[in-house]
Amino acid sequence: MSTLNHPAVSTLLDQLFAASDTTKAEFSSRFSNLDAVERNRLVADSSHRELYAYAKNAHLAVSRSTGKLLYILARLMNARTIVEFGTSFGVSTIHLAAAVKDNGGGKVTSTEAESSKVIGARENLAKAGLAKWVDILEGDALQTLSSHASRSIDALFLDGAKPLYPQIFALVEPQLRVGGLVIADNADGSPEYLSRLRNDPRYCSVRIHEDVELSIKLED
Repeated sequence: MSTLNHPAVSTLLDQLFAASDTTKAEFSSRFSNLDAVERNRLVADSSHRELYAYAKNAHLAVSRSTGKLLYILARLMNARTIVEFGTSFGVSTIHLAAAVKDNGGGKVTSTEAESSKVIGARENLAKAGLAKWVDILEGDALQTLSSHASRSIDALFLDGAKPLYPQIFALVEPQLRVGGLVIADNADGSPEYLSRLRNDPRYCSVRIHEDVELSIKLED
């Protein structure tokens, strides 16, 4: 049986998806009620760090179908080592960790800048019984991943601040094995990233689902 179908995991995911719907709506309402100057200031920040800090209580989770897609892709390639940019409260992390567990073991290394979300994600992973398959690096991902031990990885999942996709990809890409996957959610939010992957002859890239861009590394 898939770990996703275990009652402890499926029940928790139902709760988290419901919380995501609620908190996203609350965030959108709060953001729309800001005066135009403040909204523009937050959006104009190229790193989006202040905007994400403003949304620290919003789950910002992947959709149910994208979560299942992550699990399927990781199972198909028998992924054992995965790097995730953007943990939030751990919805996508649970799907990736479930796949790693069902593949026979390995590790998901995830990154999150907001300390309260790190606490929440760790609690959720513990409830799901998946904590042993995940390491969450707290802080600026450009710093935490740069000091992360170099090793071959099977997949990179991008779902943090969209303007940082090119930098995170450049940082992690040397560790990605040939045949490894890069999965970018909300990829249209990073035109620079899309242009880079689609024009790199070492990669084959295609839009596969909602706003998800899937790329495979063909050669070093």
